[in-house]
Formats: sequence, structure tokens, C-alpha cells
Amino acid sequence: MAALRKKFGEDYQVVNTNQGITFSAQVKKKRQRFVEKNGRCNVQHGNLGGETSRYISDLFTTLVDLKWRWNLLIFILTYTVAWLVMASMWWVIAFIRGDLSNGGHEKSHTPCVANVYNFPSAFLFFIETEATIGYGYRYITEKCPEGIILFLFQSLLGSIVDAFLIGCMFIKMSQPKKRAETLMFSQEAVISQRDGKLCLMFRVGNLRNSHMVSAQIRCKLIKSRQTPEGEFLPLDQCELDVGFGTGADQLFLVSPLTICHEINTKSPFFDLSQRSLMNEEFEIVVILEGIVETTGMTCQARTSYTEDEVLWGHRFLPVMSLEEGFFRVDYSQFHNHFEVNIPPYSVKEHEEKSSLTTANSLPAALTSSSPQLGNSSRGGRRERLLSADYADHIDDKTSRLPSKLQRMNSTKDEHHWRGLKTGSVLPGGKASSTGDLPLSIQRLRSSSIPVVKKEQLDEQVQLLSLDGDVEECEMDKHRLPKAISTIYAPTPVQIPSKGGRPEDNLPAKLRRMNADR
Repeated sequence: MAALRKKFGEDYQVVNTNQGITFSAQVKKKRQRFVEKNGRCNVQHGNLGGETSRYISDLFTTLVDLKWRWNLLIFILTYTVAWLVMASMWWVIAFIRGDLSNGGHEKSHTPCVANVYNFPSAFLFFIETEATIGYGYRYITEKCPEGIILFLFQSLLGSIVDAFLIGCMFIKMSQPKKRAETLMFSQEAVISQRDGKLCLMFRVGNLRNSHMVSAQIRCKLIKSRQTPEGEFLPLDQCELDVGFGTGADQLFLVSPLTICHEINTKSPFFDLSQRSLMNEEFEIVVILEGIVETTGMTCQARTSYTEDEVLWGHRFLPVMSLEEGFFRVDYSQFHNHFEVNIPPYSVKEHEEKSSLTTANSLPAALTSSSPQLGNSSRGGRRERLLSADYADHIDDKTSRLPSKLQRMNSTKDEHHWRGLKTGSVLPGGKASSTGDLPLSIQRLRSSSIPVVKKEQLDEQVQLLSLDGDVEECEMDKHRLPKAISTIYAPTPVQIPSKGGRPEDNLPAKLRRMNADR
């Protein structure tokens, strides 16, 4: 759908060119800029009161800061008034001495200034003296001491006026403000991704072959805000990082460069999205300063970008091309850009979505990686017990105990391992030994237990000590090796039923030995 933007005074209105479809858009007023595109600050000072005298105290700077038309007017008026005043003083001297009367023309009369008969002749004498022309027709005689004093005063006053006004004009003409006219900024700023990060970018260029020495660029965000305490800050200034920490703000401006501001958690645009950009009101002031190579004077160029001049999802076209023996810059593409596809949400929203995705994927990863030997806490505890690091941690804790407790623990562990090697572990933590059984039962049990390696036995003991749950032990039993399963579920022993008790089938000597034990 084609649409044209028409301007009506200070308002903009979107008009549809299709007659069949009508739509209306919000009328947007023209923004009042803090800094114009040409760098001029749109600020006026008023109600100074008695502070106006400060401008007179710094008269030279005041004259330099004036516009050219006022400088030229002051220059002409100053010289004209000075000439008229000094010419009038010469005319007064001639009038007092009677040089203007008829007697002044007599040969016996010596005038103060020869050949001065009226005001025009006095004015011409002053101009010839001030400009050091010296035609030789009008001159001061030695019989006029007041004329000599006035001549000295005229010379001093003329030197001061010349130094002041000519110096002011020279400084104003040599100001590097015009050098800033050859420093270019792109008409719009763009927001796109660079190296996987969302960035605000604009372009700068130098049209002259002479370089800008020690060129540095800075950016300020101008935006009104309200503090948590309720204070309103109109046009609050916030610094935008364009590479101060990395040195990217120091420019080697021999070709157009793209200045990049990374939008991160420290950026004021952290929560800026494509939708919120349409409702924001801010202004980005760009300041480029450096030393002019030819004059050695500091130059500063400024521009600004409002929210309407920041384009979401655009990128600048390249302007550099390689020719035969040199690089060529095409300034016809300096302001051009093209649209790219980037997410419309802000960096803050992107990080929140990433954190939610990571939090949701973490339980699934833990579930898929943990063994199915009970719940997750028991599985984690089993992994810690089976790891060498955890064993070292236990040993380290044991080594910190007093020596007496260490001997007690070592004795207890020794009995525990001896009981595990000879029998099963009872629920109370006591080891049952086959020596407590009759001799015939001992022979039967020893013949039914296969030989198990120490490593397999250690693994069995650790697995059995993890949980007291019968269900889990049953599940673990099916996962153990066959030899260890035999120990875990011992084969029932068939005891001959000769008497009521097993001890009755033993010889008398063995029965007495068991009774004594």
C-alpha cells in the first residue's frame, strides 16, 4: 500500500494514494531540537540582569563571538569615529593658533601644521599621518609643541585600535568553525546487529585530504526524566559509550567510519525495542573534535539525531572500493542504508527469554543424564559417593579429627570391612560373621559363595550403603554383576533336621565350644 507523507506547516500527515482504502495515522508534530543538524545549539540566554557587564569585561571574546555583520559594523564605526575625533583635535589646534585666519597665510606667521586651512585639510593631514602616506605637502612645524604631543597620542592610539580590531578580524577569519563544514555525519542513525550484539550506529567522514590530528568522538543522550524522589530533570544528559574503554573513540579519520554504540545492560537503550522507539522522545548529540593539521587549532563538529532519525533494522551501504593503486570513497552512498532482518524486541527482553529457556532446559538435561536408580537427590548422592573427589573430601575431614578419634574410627572401619568380607551387614550396623554359625553351616556357606574381586566388593558395599529402601535395593540388585548379586542375595542353606536345633546335630565337643563362646 503506497503512502505519501505531506507536510502542512509544522505537522505531518500520512495520506493514502489508494482511493478505495482509507486509513488515518497519528499526526506527529515537529520536534524541537536541542542541537541542530549543522551543530548550532538551539539555546538562548535571557533575564541576565546585572550579569551583562561580564560581556564587557571580556570584550575581545565578545567581539569574536559576534556575527560577521556586527563585526564589520563595529570595525567601520571604530575607525570612522577615531578619524573624525583626531581630525577635529587637529582643527581645534589650528583654530586656537590662528592658522585658519588670513594671518595664517602670511609668510611671517609659522603655523602648527603647514597648509591646514580648514577641517577637510585637517582631516587629510590626520589620514596621511595615520596611514604613514606622507605626501609632503602638510607637516608639523617645530614651533607647535601641542601638535607634537597630539601626534604622539595619535600614534599610540592608532596602534592600539589597529591591534584590537585587526586582531579580532584575523581571529574570527581563522576560526576552525568552517573546517567543521567539511566533516560529514550521516543523516540518520541505524540500529542493527554487529558481531551478534545489538548496536546503535552512525557514520562520520572527512572531505579534506588534510587529517584531523587526535580526532575523538563523544555521544550524549538528551532526555528528560524524573528521579525516584520526584525531581524532574529537563534535558538530562547521559553519556553513550562509543568505545571509551577500548580506545575505539580515538579515530583515524582518513576515510568514512561507522561509529558503534553497543546496547547492553549499561546502555540507556537496554529496554528499547522497535515498538517503544515509536513512543520515545530523546535526542542523541554527537561531538567530533580534533586538531586541524594545517593550522594546529582545535576544531569541533556537532550534530544530533532525534528518535525519528533512528531507524530500526537498517545497515549502511559500503562506500570504499579498491581501484588501481588506491582506495576510492564514494560519497554518493554515504547516507544510504538498507533494511536487514533483526528481532523487534529489546536486549532486556532477549536476555529474559534466554534465561527462561535456559531454566527450562536445565531440568530436562539433568533428568536425561542422571541414572534411573531412584529420585534425583539419591542419584546425586550416589554420584558423589562413587567419585574420588568425595572420597578425598571425607579423608580430609577425618584427618582433621583428634588422634584418639582417628584411632577409634580406623578400628571401627576395620571391623566393618572385616564383617563385610566375611558376611552381610545387619540393619543395626553390626557385621554377622560365619564364625558365629556352626561348623557345618560355615562349610556349606563358604562353598556357596563365589570368589569376588576386591574392586567389585567395594562397589557392592558402596551401593548397599546408599539407601535403606528395600525397593531401591531390589532395583540395584538386578543392575549389579552376577557374582555380586549372589552375595547380595545369599543362597538358602539346607540344614539337616536331625534335632530341634542345628546345634544338636554337631558333635558334643563342638557344642561345648559353642556354649563356652
